[in-house]
Amino acid sequence: MPLKVLTLNLWHDAGPYARRRELIRESIDRLDPDLIGFQEVLRRDGFDQARELLDGRGYHLDFVRATEFWEKPGGGFGNAIASRWLVLDRAERVLPDAGDEERRAALSVTVDSPFGHIPFTTTHLNWKLHHGWVRERQVVALCDFVLERRRDSGFPPIITGDFNADPDSTEIRYVSGLHALDGRGVSFRDAWKFAGDGGPGATWSSRNPWTHGLLEPDRRIDYIFAGYPLANAMGAIERCRVVCDDGRDGVFPSDHFGLYAEFRTEPWADA
Repeated sequence: MPLKVLTLNLWHDAGPYARRRELIRESIDRLDPDLIGFQEVLRRDGFDQARELLDGRGYHLDFVRATEFWEKPGGGFGNAIASRWLVLDRAERVLPDAGDEERRAALSVTVDSPFGHIPFTTTHLNWKLHHGWVRERQVVALCDFVLERRRDSGFPPIITGDFNADPDSTEIRYVSGLHALDGRGVSFRDAWKFAGDGGPGATWSSRNPWTHGLLEPDRRIDYIFAGYPLANAMGAIERCRVVCDDGRDGVFPSDHFGLYAEFRTEPWADA
């Protein structure tokens, strides 16, 4: 039985949210993920978006506020994690910013799964196309945060999120171990690169009516990363695919497509 992971930017409550909400729920029910990283999540005035979406589905939930929701002062806008299993601990980290009103944060939990303790983190980086320099600082801080929280045994750490950067960018190459920043380097496995279908895997696509009019290039900006699998192959990335990419009557679940991956949870027979 694999470990199933989903990441999805919810696009807060924009657009025809009531219709989008049902499509998101249907996708979650169909995929049945064990761990979910959500971005652009709202929590305000008694409204807990992640809890509403997952009502009755038995997930343990946590949330980190990154900034105030601009459309309604006092509302929280951030990231959420849903886990099928008990969350043993949690931590949050404010990420570097550009000195403007855009604030980003990372949320990390340790999950008590049947396959061992799983360090699981989700985040959302700066969105502006020319803010690669900020995202570079953010991925360094993010990876430091993840590595601080890794455990000596158990599953490799998993990172999910909307990185707002394509695979050839310096910031993604840094996370993937292909580029150094400030004389430092890390190496996490890009699930799509290891187990996707070989295509571009665009999660920001003009095929989606919510993005079509923005005239931005189609690209993969949502990711699932993982540390190296254990010597017995547990934690190896086995499958990865783009999800939440189908609409109904012109309505799509979000302005982003989601990404879904499966990880090996059984050791090799000869390990």
